[in-house]
Amino acid sequence: MRCASTAGAALVLCAATAGLLSAQGRTAQPEPRRFASWDEMNLLAHGLLQLGHGLREHVERTHRQLGALEGRLAACGAACQGSKGTGAPLKDTESTVAGDSGGAAPETLHSLQTQLKAQNSKIQQLFQKVAQQQRHLEKQNLRIQNLQSQIGLLAPEHLESGVAKTSRGKRLPKMAQLIGPPPNATRLHRPPRDCQELFQEGERQSGLFQIQPQGSPPFLVNCEMTSEGGWTVIQRRQDGSVDFNQPWEAYKAGFGDPQGEFWLGLEKMHSITGDRGSHLAIQLQDWDGNAKSLQFPIHLGGEDTAYSLQLTEPTANELGASNVSPSGLSLPFSTWDQDHDLRRDLNCAKSLSGGWWFGTCGHSNLNGQYFHSIPLQRQQRKKGIFWKTWRGRYYPLQATTLLIQPMEVATAS
Repeated sequence: MRCASTAGAALVLCAATAGLLSAQGRTAQPEPRRFASWDEMNLLAHGLLQLGHGLREHVERTHRQLGALEGRLAACGAACQGSKGTGAPLKDTESTVAGDSGGAAPETLHSLQTQLKAQNSKIQQLFQKVAQQQRHLEKQNLRIQNLQSQIGLLAPEHLESGVAKTSRGKRLPKMAQLIGPPPNATRLHRPPRDCQELFQEGERQSGLFQIQPQGSPPFLVNCEMTSEGGWTVIQRRQDGSVDFNQPWEAYKAGFGDPQGEFWLGLEKMHSITGDRGSHLAIQLQDWDGNAKSLQFPIHLGGEDTAYSLQLTEPTANELGASNVSPSGLSLPFSTWDQDHDLRRDLNCAKSLSGGWWFGTCGHSNLNGQYFHSIPLQRQQRKKGIFWKTWRGRYYPLQATTLLIQPMEVATAS
């Protein structure tokens, strides 16, 4: 099989496909039918996404080049017409030739401009198709993540139990497949509805566990066990291995590596909190090793409220809300494709990066762009991970963790 030289993503796809075909060609006897593994599906999906991005960049670059060429032709046409009216008289033969070319030049320019406009129209159509295909690929990517999560829960019991340790250097933008079932996967009764209930049942070891909130299918969560109870980790940033500039559907379903950087998912968070009040714990770390811990009482609404946080006055002030009523403030979640923030003149998620409960754009954003070092440009720093009341508006943090726990903490069994 021959592979043409093209973009890196296309090479990855071509190499993967060629490897599979060559492996089939070497077998003399027919083999049993084999389904593609999750790694192969992830490789193909990631390659398709990169191919879409590359094609889109190529279209944009070609569009800019054609625009520049059209501008130069337009300038040339004006210069040619000006020189025609102000030029010195020539000899008969020369003036005849000049007259012919002077008449033909505008027609030629007009023809070229017409062709450029036609090409521009085709490029616009191609650009729209690329954007549409990219949206389809992102949706398929989300479906693959959800299927992987479900397969992880249904893993055979004979597989090695336990969970591999976190791999900080590994880049896993999709929901990672687990090696084996969680420690409590073999329970005979219903899984606990959250990490606090697991703590009350006697579990004291932190790690990945299966829970099942009321009215929800079971799913995996990171439980952080402390002396006071069990906390469910809903977000972790530590090395920039996962892109958090995701659309609404991704933030709703969840994304990332549960053993590294991840966002649990707004729908799962709502199923855990339900109608109960909860505590939100925020752990921050800067690049000098300093740490800061915050804790607020919250109530998280469902999708019909854009997963709004109902906040009391101290929390609202931390998140940049003003004029808080005695009953508190409801702060919706926003992404670049669904703007619910309190700024009517600006989309905070699009102006900055990532999805967050934006009050105004300048007080906090723990899902912003990850920087491995502090950028020099202030305009770039404002897109990072920040908490204004601790390290300032333009200081991108190194690591963050968000945890939730129901308010009614019963005595541990």
